[in-house]
Amino acid sequence: MKETKKFPEMETSRLRLRELRLNDAHFILNLYSDENVCKFLYDEELYTNIDEANNYIEWNTYCENKNHNRWGIIRKADGVIMGTVGFHLWDRYNHIAEIGYDLAEEYWGEGYISEAVEKCLEHGFDFLRLNRIQAYVAPENHSSIRVLEKRGFKKEGIFRDKHYFMGEYYDLYCYSLLKREWK
Repeated sequence: MKETKKFPEMETSRLRLRELRLNDAHFILNLYSDENVCKFLYDEELYTNIDEANNYIEWNTYCENKNHNRWGIIRKADGVIMGTVGFHLWDRYNHIAEIGYDLAEEYWGEGYISEAVEKCLEHGFDFLRLNRIQAYVAPENHSSIRVLEKRGFKKEGIFRDKHYFMGEYYDLYCYSLLKREWK
């Protein structure tokens, strides 16, 4: 009997979500070397070489038995990879995961992230049997806050000095969505 993948390829009306591949490395390098894309990430310095991109892809490959995954966000109309979305810190015992996402700047404002996040929520609640999906977001990241609130996430509070990055501490809001609140 064939085992069902925990992180299968998925589709929306405009997008295909698929596992990252090594041939995505140049895109990943460009994405994570863009200061505007990474402005509020606070967990890793800007990428400067292809090895960093390859390591990121490798880390997210074969994720079936890991507590994280990352899908590439592909526009179906032309096959272009535009960003990534996925779960981190998947706690199988407590049915909790953290969602994260990013999009290349030239695709901002088109609703792609909202569409990708909605598909991930569906997968997380219906297939992974999550009860809680949470996100941490910088208070100044108004675009990400809008994405979360549009999907029904509730702001629980602020984690003061949550991340230490490049010599400074940063506060992050904690947002969550429970399965019973979804849809």
